[in-house]
Amino acid sequence: MNNYFDTGMLFPSKRSVIYKYIEKERYPWMILSYLKDIIPEIGKALPSEEYEKRDGNIYISKSSKISPDAQIEGPVIICPNVEIRKGAFIRGSAVIGYGCVVGNSTEIKNSVLFDESKVPHYNYVGDSILGFGAHLGAGVILSNLKSNKSEVVVQLPNGSVKSGLKKLGSIIGDNCEIGCNSVLNPGTIIEKNTDIYPLSCVRGFVCGNSIYKSNNNVILKK
Repeated sequence: MNNYFDTGMLFPSKRSVIYKYIEKERYPWMILSYLKDIIPEIGKALPSEEYEKRDGNIYISKSSKISPDAQIEGPVIICPNVEIRKGAFIRGSAVIGYGCVVGNSTEIKNSVLFDESKVPHYNYVGDSILGFGAHLGAGVILSNLKSNKSEVVVQLPNGSVKSGLKKLGSIIGDNCEIGCNSVLNPGTIIEKNTDIYPLSCVRGFVCGNSIYKSNNNVILKK
């Protein structure tokens, strides 16, 4: 199964400061269980002329634009040319990649945003990974906790896998587009270059290069 993720069906770009840790794991979500520990390790190696270090292991690129009323709790890395807009809440254990946008009233917790991914309008991103260029439409929720609070089971093409986590959101591949007001249920996997229709409720696995209209209506892009 390790080779499955290494083939680039999720993150062919490899565009994240944390990718080397992700590719070592059998499943990409495994990094989320120790993200808070490796952020300070990476932060110490960042160039001081480019990054400002704040209390709580918060590392912010000097070229990024942070709204004065955004709340940021560490450990966090915010890479160059990031825009953190009004009312955003980054509440720890987050890596925000180069050129990302975190929008008004968006909340991010224990997650990785690959370079140039966008969460621009009142989104919730919990215990998730967003690939390069991924975009969440307004109001998209990446749900990370089952109603009965049991372990999240991930559905893959060749069977199900226990995640080992009670909190796990979505793993979204490079250049995916998630339509407005969609809800992605815990443990959802979406491969690269996939579009999700607005108002969708997504659960399980969605193959790459496809258009998700509903659970029983997924078509491949031409």
